[in-house]
Amino acid sequence: MVCIDEEIPFEIPSGWEWCRLNGICYLIEDCPHSTAPNEGNGYPLVRTPNVGFAKLELKGVHRVCEETYKKRNARATPQHHDLIFAREAPAGNIAVIEEERVCLGQRTVLVRPVSKYINPYYLAYYILSPLSQKTLVANSTGTTVAHVNLADFRPYIIAIPPYSEQIRIVDKIKHLLPFIGKYGKCQIRLDKLNESIDNSLKKSILQEAIQGKLVPQDPNDVPASVLLQRIREEKQRLVKEGKLKKKDVIDSIIFRGDDNKYYENLNGVVIDITDQIPFEIPDSWEWVRLRALCGITTGASFKKEEVSIEAKNKIRILRGGNIQPFKLVLKDDDIFIDNSLVKKDILLRENDLVTPAVTSLENICKMARIEQDYSGMTMGGFVFIIRGYLNDKTIAQYLQCVFSSPTTIEFVRSITNKSGQAFYNIGKERLFNTLIPLPPHSEMKRITNQVNMLFQSLN
Repeated sequence: MVCIDEEIPFEIPSGWEWCRLNGICYLIEDCPHSTAPNEGNGYPLVRTPNVGFAKLELKGVHRVCEETYKKRNARATPQHHDLIFAREAPAGNIAVIEEERVCLGQRTVLVRPVSKYINPYYLAYYILSPLSQKTLVANSTGTTVAHVNLADFRPYIIAIPPYSEQIRIVDKIKHLLPFIGKYGKCQIRLDKLNESIDNSLKKSILQEAIQGKLVPQDPNDVPASVLLQRIREEKQRLVKEGKLKKKDVIDSIIFRGDDNKYYENLNGVVIDITDQIPFEIPDSWEWVRLRALCGITTGASFKKEEVSIEAKNKIRILRGGNIQPFKLVLKDDDIFIDNSLVKKDILLRENDLVTPAVTSLENICKMARIEQDYSGMTMGGFVFIIRGYLNDKTIAQYLQCVFSSPTTIEFVRSITNKSGQAFYNIGKERLFNTLIPLPPHSEMKRITNQVNMLFQSLN
């Protein structure tokens, strides 16, 4: 006699018994270790994907002819109320054979219980229980794919109640399974809702923010027109110092006419842009084009042979994958190029905004703000660096909100060109035309503070 206390996982009621699987079965037979071809017609070939939760899933099953059926069942022919156990891919599932005659595919095991004493569904549910799955599957062999050895499966210990109680247990489980399935579907929908609601709420917050509805207006705020004048003066200063080309200073003024329509005075030419205005803004706000606030450059272009993975005396090149919503992340596979190949004016500076210039549809307007100056870092050639004429944290944070809002994302998507099958090219000049609802600077600060607070609460 051998003590097996360590194997006994729980106490059982009086009248139950512990048994080994091979002690309550006529046979536990491994499948042929070969892959049978799908011959289109004939008998179902049960492979591991066809072994469901206590039942066979035969929709779209492979089929074999009479000759193959006999060859594969030479060891044992599957019978009504036998069980088929999946040893691998996925390991652990077990199903009861009902009416149809089947044969075993690869990585399956035929189990024939002593039906006078063991209900096949009770045995299936017992093996499918979390405890059995943990014991059989979690402790299985295989480095990448779990694999249950027959040497572990045959002597597996089973708690056996009286046959009449087995029937009651099976009936109760079958009664509950539809409710469990319905609950599972509801849980899946709830999980999807939980995944999407955070993003939906953030978009709603940003939309309210850029429409002047997130924080109250203060009549004492200096209007946005004064901020615009400051930016114009800064641009003129940059032109005088040779840091900005005169041709890049496009004089654009958007105003509302006496007829309640919106007009744009572009270098002296006035056009009606009412149809372009997506929503109304407070009186102290202004509509402006992005070009009025920022310059746009692309990151560094380089040849494949110029790329290195070492950082010494190199410039780190970030790409679209480094840009996450509202943050920039460094990666282990970031690349480097010699610092002599990078213009100093595209090294990342505090309050620069970076966004993909060529990207997939869902990543259009994904944007991050640079939080400090970097002397050894820039973006690659498929990324825009948006730099405000005023190096102002509040303006940069607010522009992140604008570009992450549903209205702006929809607009930028509308101006992209398809670049290949999966990517979209935004275009610098087209992006310059993005309409920005500009609040007073003090209100801008209240907006960004409120957005940050609400986002932190959501997170």
